[in-house]
Amino acid sequence: MTDDAPTGLAMTLEPLVTRVLANNPSPFTNTGTQTYLVGTADLAVIDPGPDNAEHLAALLTAIDGRPVRAILCTHTHRDHSPAAPALKAATGAPIIGCAPLVLDDAGPRADASFDTGYAPDAVLADGEQVAGQGWTLTAVATPGHTSNHLCFALEESGALFTGDHVMGWSTTVVGPPDGNMAAYMASLERLLAREQDRIYYPAHGDPIERPQRFVRGLAGHRKQREGQILRLLAEGIGAVPAMVARMYVGLDPQLHGAAGRSVLAHLLDLQARGRVEAAGDSWRLLPE
Repeated sequence: MTDDAPTGLAMTLEPLVTRVLANNPSPFTNTGTQTYLVGTADLAVIDPGPDNAEHLAALLTAIDGRPVRAILCTHTHRDHSPAAPALKAATGAPIIGCAPLVLDDAGPRADASFDTGYAPDAVLADGEQVAGQGWTLTAVATPGHTSNHLCFALEESGALFTGDHVMGWSTTVVGPPDGNMAAYMASLERLLAREQDRIYYPAHGDPIERPQRFVRGLAGHRKQREGQILRLLAEGIGAVPAMVARMYVGLDPQLHGAAGRSVLAHLLDLQARGRVEAAGDSWRLLPE
């Protein structure tokens, strides 16, 4: 287990990968955001984390004066990218990775709303790379959780840094208006096709050592949720809160809002496929 390790301590996960846990636990971040250092002689920093002086100090201790070639962000939620400017100021490294994205979309996840200060020096397109001494990171576009989400593949070891697209402790919230269920499912299919990935390092939760099996399980879970929604609609239950109450029995009430957003993402996907339609604040099935 790595996600319950002490915050602020550098933990070597494999020769090219070190992990530092930020002290920002919450119902939406698990034990906190995991920042990854890639490399030995020089480094890339993936998901520098929240704007937190304690976490920045821990990262600088782990970096230990080594050159930082790039600060990479998987996406711009506030538990992932806000530390980037301070880390850039301390190391001189450029901020590279996902495109900027700011929406007025706090929703029920105010802890993970968008980082309004994110200003990358360069944006990586799918397949573009950043490299240092003995390491190469390739951007893998994985929209769905957010439209700007990237994973990063470490070519030398077969590790994939999955941000929030695939997490080791919970399913990913896909929250409209930016989160998109069809895009998320397509991104899962894309990862299934990447047989070269040996292990996933998510931003939250433990490493995933059988990634293909894990992703198949995530895709199956989403299809089961879609089936539940269709059955509830057939019973005449069309309001999202009522669906959440039936689908997520025993869920912490703090998480009902986030669950409702994922239900809405499924409904919008079904609407785009001609299966359902909105009826005021409710939804109903369309004849097949």
